[in-house]
Formats: sequence, C-alpha cells, structure tokens
Amino acid sequence: MPILEAFPWVCKPIEPLIVTIFAFYGFYKSYCIMNIQGFNIANFKIDGGAMFGVVPKMMWHKRYPADENNLIPLSLRSLVIETEGRVILIDDGIGDKQDEKFFSHVHLFGGDGLVEGLDKLGYTPSDITDVILTHLHYDHCGGTIKLNAKGEPELTFPNAKVHISREQWEWAINPNMREADSFLKENLLPIKDLGALNLIEGEGWFMPGIELRFFGGHTKGQMVPIIHHPSGKTLVFAADLFPFSTHIHPVWNMSYDVEPLNTMIEKEAFVKEAYEKGYIIYFQHDYYNECATLTSTPKGIRTGEFMSLEEVLG
Repeated sequence: MPILEAFPWVCKPIEPLIVTIFAFYGFYKSYCIMNIQGFNIANFKIDGGAMFGVVPKMMWHKRYPADENNLIPLSLRSLVIETEGRVILIDDGIGDKQDEKFFSHVHLFGGDGLVEGLDKLGYTPSDITDVILTHLHYDHCGGTIKLNAKGEPELTFPNAKVHISREQWEWAINPNMREADSFLKENLLPIKDLGALNLIEGEGWFMPGIELRFFGGHTKGQMVPIIHHPSGKTLVFAADLFPFSTHIHPVWNMSYDVEPLNTMIEKEAFVKEAYEKGYIIYFQHDYYNECATLTSTPKGIRTGEFMSLEEVLG
C-alpha cells in the first residue's frame, strides 16, 4: 500500500487500522454508493382510449387531455444506475431503424434522445455494461440495435449484455396476433445474433441493490426493476405495470394488456406491497408526472405526493 511505504515511521504502528479503513472504503464504494439518474429519451403520442381501455373518456381526459385526433402525449423515460463498477441502463426507447410510415404513426416530439441523453448524464454508449429491457414492445427496446452505414444491425451499446426474461423472449419471437405489431424482428433477433442476449429465468436479485419482479398481465414476462438505494429509499421502475400515475387504480388499465384481469390482480397486490413498504413509483410513460409516493384513501391506495427523481434522491 503506497501510503504505508511513504510514511513508514508513522504508519507502521497503525498499519492494521489503515488496512481496515481502506478495506471499509472499498466495501463502501462497492456496495453503498449508487448513482441513479433519469432522462427522457423522447415523447410520442398515442390514442387516449387505448391507454385507458374501458375507462370512459369523460373520466380520463381531465388528467390527460387529448387533442383533436384523440391523441395524448407519453414520455419515454429511462434510468441509468451506476454501482459496483457497472453502468446499467433500463429500457432504451424506440430507436430510429424503422421507415417514415412507421414514425408517422408514432408522432415523436421533444425529449433528450438516447445517445444524446446519456451524453448529458456523462456517459457514452461504450460505458453501458448492462441493458435491462422490461419487455420487448418496440417503445421499450428499439434503441438496443442500430443500423450502420451499410444498413447492417449493430449493438448501440457494444460492451453491454442485454437482459430479458426468458418468458418474454420466447413470447416475443413467436408473437401472437394481438402483439405482433409491437414485437419487431429487427429489434429482437440481432440481440441474440450479435451475442449480447442474456435470458433471466425468474424473479430475484439482478445484483446487490437491484431486484427484478415479473408481471404477466400486460405481456408475458414483463420485468419490473426495483432499486433499493443505500439511502433507504426504494424506487420502482414501473414500465407498463403503471404507465401513468392513474394506472395505480386497479381497474384503470390499457387496452394493450393481453390479460387484463391478471393485470388487475397483479396491480392490486403490488400496490399494497408498495404502499406498506414506502416504495416510490417512477413512471416511464406519464408525460405530466415523473415520480409519486402512495397513500391510503377511503377509495383505496392511490398516488400521494408527486415529485421529480431529483427531489426523490435529494
């Protein structure tokens, strides 16, 4: 240890203490420091009715006003977590591989961009060591693969493993009629062909501080990351379990859910857990609200205080 060699007459008598302090610092740096940052890759628009299923427009439009074409704005937020020498990206947006006709239906506007947003946070694509894809609908995974100058697929994050639940992967590469338009082969197959794919077999700890939970109502094998920050705060990357804050209500669900009754059961159970344990929900698609606590009301558990991620982490 250099410090012992530099000042042997001072340090030698207390060498065991110095070694212990440096060992503790290494442990602290590895396990107790977690840097979480969020950014919004882009905004897009989608039919308001599709986002609320059977909920009447007269109820949802007060919170999420639609334009003359019944379109409402959605965000495409992502999280970057740096911990234990790894840089983990959760979901990576739509990407830019599709043609003009595709994007004419997506109505993209605003946002930081994927690579540009990472750059604002101080990262390059090569810095990313892990990409966690909550599921494989195009708005969550499209940025994983890009096309080079020859039109050939390449990994946007060349040093990263891409983590997907096995259940979702097998569901997506053999798509059902309902979800076929959301599972795009050009987004999926190159991940495996280029050697980046890692399949997650079941729920559990991805690594210290990051837990993965599975939910199947929206699509089979959706993974919801739960981030346990060293400060004691717990952040839920809600993905499409709770795309908007209003979806905390068990019967406010999207028409996109493949098993809506299962969605309601899953949501009701998890909302109870989240409220009792004080989880903070990070909304991926809510254009107006980034994070929220939960509170108990006479009508059930609902959103409590709204805040930004920066306010959550202090």
